[in-house]
Amino acid sequence: MAQSTTTTTTAKTTSDISEVEEVSTSLSFEHCFENLIVIDAGANLTNKKYSRDLDSVIQRAKDAGVQKIMVPGTSVRSSKEALRLSRIYPDIIYSTAGIHPHDSKSIIEDPSCWFDFEQIANSQECVAIGPCGLDYQRDFSEPEVQKEIFEKQLLLASNLGKAVLIHERSAQQDVLDILEKFENLPPVIIRSFMGTAEEALKYLDRRFYISLTGYLCKDKSDTGVRRLLDNGTLPLDRLLVETDSPFMYPNTRASKLPQHVKTGITDRSLLYLHRYCTFQRNEPCSLPAIVEMIAAFMKKTPDEVALATAFNALKLFGLS
Repeated sequence: MAQSTTTTTTAKTTSDISEVEEVSTSLSFEHCFENLIVIDAGANLTNKKYSRDLDSVIQRAKDAGVQKIMVPGTSVRSSKEALRLSRIYPDIIYSTAGIHPHDSKSIIEDPSCWFDFEQIANSQECVAIGPCGLDYQRDFSEPEVQKEIFEKQLLLASNLGKAVLIHERSAQQDVLDILEKFENLPPVIIRSFMGTAEEALKYLDRRFYISLTGYLCKDKSDTGVRRLLDNGTLPLDRLLVETDSPFMYPNTRASKLPQHVKTGITDRSLLYLHRYCTFQRNEPCSLPAIVEMIAAFMKKTPDEVALATAFNALKLFGLS
């Protein structure tokens, strides 16, 4: 009798375990389907603000649905650090090698650095050249110095066949003039675009790509980024998304953000955004909220925007 009771209890326990495993598996798959599958085209994870908890930052990004993160280098030193991170976190972090316009003078002051930069750019994990370009809003490097180093990077990108990330502030015509000097340019991406709809059209007419950030929340003009999305000027096949972490925090509570955009952001995305991101330190896990805002402005589903931008990133950066 005791043996029968034991057998019955064992069978019941086994059945319970199977039910728990089935529920757990179901919840696991449900968790996957809840996530948007997105790629962050630019997160500055070499920034010292992540020095103590980068593992957690990356895990949160993965949990939120961020499949891959491009970490840009903006100097020889940070390009080397971005490359190091891509080797520590393979298959999720990929690096770019760039000399930011602000840092252009460092190559003039120490020309030997360029050899190190070329070595970094040649690495397999380095998927693009940049951010490079021109920035006339600040005078950390003289305009002529910026132009010289910009052209050197464009030539390098052309030789390597790697996409180019462009940083441009108040210098569009000069940027376009320099780009037109190169006949066989690889794909061009205007990173962290903050210009006007008219400026965007000049880039789109040349088949360049435009990458958007949480700046959407700050743009209050009638001629800026929001107009691009509202009127369909920016097609999905030319769009990338990035957090530009730790910068460009997407303030979804901004008073000027339309109500239909606010309601288009899911509770799940808001949870990651408000629990882990601040004005002082944005994180890649905020990307789903940015994608949902863009979708609301474009009057498309978040899945459409997520799929299109992920496909664009995979194609441009040669990822799989």
